[in-house]
Amino acid sequence: MKCDFCDTKASVFLTQLVEGQMKKVSLCESCAKERGVTDPTGFSLADLLLGGISGELGGVIGGHQPAGASKVCQACGFTLEDLRRVRRFGCAECYTLFREEITPMLRGMHKGASHVGKVPEGLMALQFKHQRLQDLRSRLEQAVTAENYEEAAGLRDEIHSLALP
Repeated sequence: MKCDFCDTKASVFLTQLVEGQMKKVSLCESCAKERGVTDPTGFSLADLLLGGISGELGGVIGGHQPAGASKVCQACGFTLEDLRRVRRFGCAECYTLFREEITPMLRGMHKGASHVGKVPEGLMALQFKHQRLQDLRSRLEQAVTAENYEEAAGLRDEIHSLALP
């Protein structure tokens, strides 16, 4: 198989879903190094296919910054050029500073621009219920030890109502 960029023998083969479609790229060693595929700091096949970060960010992060667009993070000194080169932020403040520049990119890469978490749906409620049951059982033990049977009866009833499906 030949390299998609220079027609020499390809030795690096990449596959990625880009905007719902599978994209495949074949590269020779030199083209792979030239395009940063072997760079451990990060690589996106979409960037390679689209010639830099696409969409509204193309002009800002793709290397041609508009006049007056040189934002610098006050906390770490990170710039848009650093974002283009490293493809990572310098600190947590960078997310706020460069929000306008990265929001269109996030919308194109993910379902939305906000993180909804990694916990499966329903697991948090189950975890909360389990923690509540442990707390109630501990309080029930303390009430029985203190011979406070009225409180213990109320706690027992609450435990039964939570434990039933």
